[in-house]
Amino acid sequence: MKAVDILHVAVMALAKGVTEFLPVGSSADLAVVPPLAGWLDRGPAIDLAVHLGVLCAVAAYLWRDLWAMAVGIFRYFAGRRGAAAGARLAFQLAIATVPIAVAVFLFDRYMPDGIGGLRVVGWSMLGFGIVLFLTDHAGMTIRRVEHLALSDAVVIGIAQVAALLPGVGRAVVTMSAARLLGFERVDAARFSMLLSIPALLGLVVFDAVLLMRLGSPVTGGAIMAGFLSFVAALVAISLLMAWLKRSTFTPFVLYRIVVGGALLALGYGWGF
Repeated sequence: MKAVDILHVAVMALAKGVTEFLPVGSSADLAVVPPLAGWLDRGPAIDLAVHLGVLCAVAAYLWRDLWAMAVGIFRYFAGRRGAAAGARLAFQLAIATVPIAVAVFLFDRYMPDGIGGLRVVGWSMLGFGIVLFLTDHAGMTIRRVEHLALSDAVVIGIAQVAALLPGVGRAVVTMSAARLLGFERVDAARFSMLLSIPALLGLVVFDAVLLMRLGSPVTGGAIMAGFLSFVAALVAISLLMAWLKRSTFTPFVLYRIVVGGALLALGYGWGF
């Protein structure tokens, strides 16, 4: 790879890793920055590596939850006691994933070209930034993931569908929904990240199948992208959770308002 290509891949991998689990709208960055900068699509190998990198990062951070769910499922089917908590969480994640799975199928079938443009992304960034602020300050902060009910999982899962609109961000809508339901900030982020795992698994499988169909090689650039996205995502998750233990989502709200306003200015030609 050329030096400029390596730089582009590195920047995109780091951006994906940093923004994937933060409530800033990772799809907005990846939908807007490459076209404005004149960067070309890096191909399925890079996509696979980046998605696998962020998946491994969230799995590494939440390994205790994943282990508890695996043990719970095993104990449930083995008819043993002690399966309730882990098995229940796994079932709730499965239920919460159904709405987005159905929505993706319908979008691919009836809107194959998707929805895009600076104006759409700008309004999404701005509007859902305000939603995040309102939900973060609207309700009580008394519930944890252990208190999650099936109805909560359904509501958060339905909210996740909005993330198909560029600029919204899956983390934003799932965390906003959880906050509105009264979950503590750390637990809202925790469930949001748990809910990202099925979606990322789906993307990894899709990218892998596409890569095999095209016969594209896995290059050194892809390996680098996967490693960078893994490190960036793990650091971002750790910092986010440490921040939410003592503060609010307000910095992310301000980021979305500033970026959304700038994109709207570009999209409508204000001041240019």
